[in-house]
Amino acid sequence: MQDETGRVRVLTDDPEELERETLRKQAEDLARLLDSAIRIPGTPIRIGLDPILGLIPGIGDALATLIGSYILFLGSRLQVPKIVLARMGLNMVLNGVIGLIPGVGDLFSFWFHSNARNAHLLRRYSSTAPQPGTESDWIFVMGVLLIALTAVGGAMVGFLWLVARIWQFVT
Repeated sequence: MQDETGRVRVLTDDPEELERETLRKQAEDLARLLDSAIRIPGTPIRIGLDPILGLIPGIGDALATLIGSYILFLGSRLQVPKIVLARMGLNMVLNGVIGLIPGVGDLFSFWFHSNARNAHLLRRYSSTAPQPGTESDWIFVMGVLLIALTAVGGAMVGFLWLVARIWQFVT
């Protein structure tokens, strides 16, 4: 049930469900911080830390991806299906890799809102009865995270290599 602010309220005394709702809220709060925490004065446009961090050359996008990956860990804790975790990981990779392109990447982060998408997926697929997490779930999540961070790191290395080559050509 939603209250007047649009937030979901849990009408249960079940401690397990209350904990699950707390984890969902953590994901939504982090997504809000990363994607839409700041309203641009005089406009309805909102921006978060993700595109702002993306302005830091070299490490900004990797840092934003690392922070946003916490939502993926929450998804694993809430036992969302593996395919949903993969989709969430793909959102992170897409945002991180495209985010490395100067200017275009920041605009993409501003438009795409990967963290909000992931928080929405987490809420949608964690509302059903949870299935017990297994060791393979954790291995899967760690694998997706490793692939995401490797893709972002590889794109960063490629970008720095390109800048070095251009610098050599110019000088």
